[in-house]
Amino acid sequence: MTTNAEAFDRARAVIPGGVSSPVRAYGSVGGTPVFVARAEGALVWDVAGREYVDLVGSWGPAILGHAHPEVVGAVQAAAARGLSFGAPTVAEAELAELVRARVPLAAKVRFVSTGTEACMTAVRLARGATGRDLVVKFAGCYHGHSDALLAAAGSGVLTAGLPGSAGVPSAATAQTLVVPYNDPDAIREVFGARGDQIAAVITEPAAANMGVIPPEPGFNALLRELTTAHGALLIYDEVLTGFRVSDAGWWGLEGRTITPDLFTFGKVVGGGMPLAALGGRPELLDLLAPLGPVYQAGTLSGNPLATAAGIATLQLADADVYARVDAASHALAAAVTAALDAAGVPHRLQRAGSLFSVFWGVTGPVTDYASAQGQNAGAYRAFFHAMLDAGIALPPSAYEAWFLSAAHDDAAIERIAAALPGAARAAAASL
Repeated sequence: MTTNAEAFDRARAVIPGGVSSPVRAYGSVGGTPVFVARAEGALVWDVAGREYVDLVGSWGPAILGHAHPEVVGAVQAAAARGLSFGAPTVAEAELAELVRARVPLAAKVRFVSTGTEACMTAVRLARGATGRDLVVKFAGCYHGHSDALLAAAGSGVLTAGLPGSAGVPSAATAQTLVVPYNDPDAIREVFGARGDQIAAVITEPAAANMGVIPPEPGFNALLRELTTAHGALLIYDEVLTGFRVSDAGWWGLEGRTITPDLFTFGKVVGGGMPLAALGGRPELLDLLAPLGPVYQAGTLSGNPLATAAGIATLQLADADVYARVDAASHALAAAVTAALDAAGVPHRLQRAGSLFSVFWGVTGPVTDYASAQGQNAGAYRAFFHAMLDAGIALPPSAYEAWFLSAAHDDAAIERIAAALPGAARAAAASL
């Protein structure tokens, strides 16, 4: 038997930071990452054999719970037929049909391997469709790590985005305009000044990568109004919310009344396997190669194991599953609020459907990235480690949503609730 520390030391010798994605390194909470050896239902076990109730859920895909036997069985059956073909499969069409049945606006679907690829392709497609170069994104919204979308806010709403990472040239972000989220006046100003140059607005229709920040009433409708008026496209990045917060994602929760031109999906749509998708109107999707001039390709796109996992997950994620996830989310959110209130910890819990997060040391509404950054990350650090010591695995960042699944039954919620008072007291002591 090894320990998490030994596993981390081994990984750091051969992998930068010891991880394949930065947040896993516990950089914002400190300490040694938990190295997961296996998972089942609402539980994960580390390399030392310790059991945790999991609230990460592979960052969203595990809506059914980990290692659902029917999903695992579908992947095993697919693997027995071959791991990858570099050729089309019927399973791709079947999964695309399931996506379209849930989100009819995604009338055609192109599969890729990651949410980054999906968003990158959506932006390229929007530029190809409109013949324009500028793209608008919102500060704090994350659309993957492609160069053009790793843009931080400039000095004003009309300035070009500045590179948000070393290695990203200024030229790559110069055509990205970064606007405060939930700011109607700012987005109106941008369109008033540059509307005839804007190819698209890309948005998380409910932001969940700077903590959970739902759109203000009418904000998404305003984006649709402005993009339509100026001949730009509206892209809904539902990589995180898609098929999680409802059977039709955030678009479904907001009443199916807004008509984005393009959607990006990930996480749940692949059932935990590397798969993401771009969907939208046929006349737009048909601009992609081989039919049109907008190039996109991927050797492993539509991988047969990933499509098998996605098909099984979407088939199993029925109304009962969403009801169970919603019930678990509301029960846990109430328990968190009660524990933090009892310990005297100022906080703001915000939700978007079943997704929620806590802003620490904050009492007023958090509506944008600037207000999200005003929270006390140290309080979360203390809370996180107290929960981890009690056998509860939370996302290792104050800016992440908490993910529940249909496998989080009463027993799992009770285990989490039992750990909350002590963790709340630890957070209070850190303030």
